[in-house]
Amino acid sequence: MGKILGIDYGTVMTGLSITDEQKIFSFGLISLYTEKLFIFLDPFLCTENIEKIVIGCPRKWNNKKEINLEKKIIKFIHIFHTKFPNIDIERIDERFTSKMAFYSMIELGFKKKQRKEKKILHTISATIILQSYLKKQEIL
Repeated sequence: MGKILGIDYGTVMTGLSITDEQKIFSFGLISLYTEKLFIFLDPFLCTENIEKIVIGCPRKWNNKKEINLEKKIIKFIHIFHTKFPNIDIERIDERFTSKMAFYSMIELGFKKKQRKEKKILHTISATIILQSYLKKQEIL
C-alpha cells in the first residue's frame, strides 16, 4: 500500500506533503522552488512508494480557474504523467488554503518574520490540501 503526495503548486514556490502509510494523516514534507521540483521528485519517487499525487486546483472566489497558474499546472501534470505513468493524479479545490495556512501559523505562535517565510506557508498549504483530500475520501 502506497502513500499519497500532496502538491501546492506555485509559479515560484511549490509545497509538498505526504500521508502516512494508512492514509489517515498528512504531514508537511518540503517547499522548494518550482523550477527545481523534478530535481527533487525524480529520486524521491524512486525510493518512496507513492501511488497517487493530489494537486491543488487554484480557483477564484467566483469558482473560475486561475488561468495562468492552471496552464502551468497542466504542463506539470503532462510532464509528470510522462515520467511516472503508474502514479495516479487527482485534483482538489485549493481555495482558501493559503489563508488557512497563514492563520494556522498565527495560532501556532509563529513570529511575524516567520509568517512571511513562503516556504513554510506552501508546506502548510500542501498539508491542508492533502488532508482535505483525505477527509473527502473518508466521507465518500
